[in-house]
Amino acid sequence: MNIIKNTLSVLLLMTGMFVWAQQTPAGAQTEAITITGVTAHIGDGTVVENCTIVFEAGKITALGSGETTKGQIIDATGKHVYPGFIAPSKQLGLQEINAVRASNDSDEIGDIIPHVRSLIAYDAESKVVESMRPNGILIGQITPKGGRISGTSSIVQFDAWNWEDAAIKVDDGIHLNWPSSFRRGRWWMGEPRGLRPNKDYQKQVGEVETFMQNAAAYSDGGTKELNPAFSAMQGVFNGTQRLYVYADGEREIIDGITLAKKSGAKSIVLVGGYHAYKVTDFLKEHDIPVLVQYTHNTPEFDDDDYDLPYKLPKLLMDAGLLVAIQNGNASNFQTRNLPFYAGQVVGQGLDREKAVQLISGNTAKILGIDDSHGTLAVGKSATLFVSEGDALDMRTNVLSHAFIDGRAISLETHQTELWKRYSEKYEGE
Repeated sequence: MNIIKNTLSVLLLMTGMFVWAQQTPAGAQTEAITITGVTAHIGDGTVVENCTIVFEAGKITALGSGETTKGQIIDATGKHVYPGFIAPSKQLGLQEINAVRASNDSDEIGDIIPHVRSLIAYDAESKVVESMRPNGILIGQITPKGGRISGTSSIVQFDAWNWEDAAIKVDDGIHLNWPSSFRRGRWWMGEPRGLRPNKDYQKQVGEVETFMQNAAAYSDGGTKELNPAFSAMQGVFNGTQRLYVYADGEREIIDGITLAKKSGAKSIVLVGGYHAYKVTDFLKEHDIPVLVQYTHNTPEFDDDDYDLPYKLPKLLMDAGLLVAIQNGNASNFQTRNLPFYAGQVVGQGLDREKAVQLISGNTAKILGIDDSHGTLAVGKSATLFVSEGDALDMRTNVLSHAFIDGRAISLETHQTELWKRYSEKYEGE
């Protein structure tokens, strides 16, 4: 009898945990929705005051001052509307708890594995993903990590039943982690601390070059034997996929971009780019956009400006590059600070609307989804949110409404539930 009782208790506990974890995505938009009186931050650097936005069947059908209202009316006088912010190059939905290996699908065995697809491992019910939405982050590029070529990313929206429902752009790009010409001493193995030249740098570069050459040759046909890794690279060479090159140093940036172009990659994006401001002419010459590292960081080297991480996006934009912000090596949950990374650059003198572009319109262009997302425009997806104030300021980024493809999504998360719970606990004390 005790065994039966214990078994039932465990089953009930597991059921309770499942119910707690389950999210219920919003249903499809069934009637027109109009937002009136709002200040619209378009995401391309422009602002429309006293704007009226109408959307139907998930698409924006009217936008401007004096537009005719239709359907459900949301009076947003004094508030601000933004396109849904986009988080590129993150393992959201692939890794829930860092210390729990069973919840980590961000890395796979192997060093060169472009055929590993992150999308099929994406957890649409992730509590970390859910916590993005109250800050206006509604879209993400789900990206594998680890190894030399990590795998294939996909772009998703953050209110879905499963990965099939979530997908916006499937298998959008391949991610290449360029080797570093320096390495840190492994003190736990008796090596001196600090940076030292990487004696294997040329060997590692050669391995990448050989793989890229073989993959490009494979696209020419002439073989009946299927090679999954080579096959997965073909979009890079025919222009249907982007090659994301992760590099920070001047030498690494130049070497990585040069080899990628020499190998036949049609569309290349630099990710990280800590010293990209030193090679802006090179990047402009080759038309390379940059997903720059997040701004809430400290300088990496003793001779760097103390505020280099804060102002790096502005330095690159001032040089005429297409720039967006990514969360770098910070933990997944910190991605919710994306709007405030952009706000940090405003403090360095960047125009506020250009800062909005860093996490909306520019990101969409770099990821190749700007025809449908990233800016507010007639015909584009009604993926947007209404904030009580400036969305780049954590004091005023307070969302009242959010929509993905016109669907009114919930802004409640396990974090807001806990906040309310403990706020009530201490109110009477």
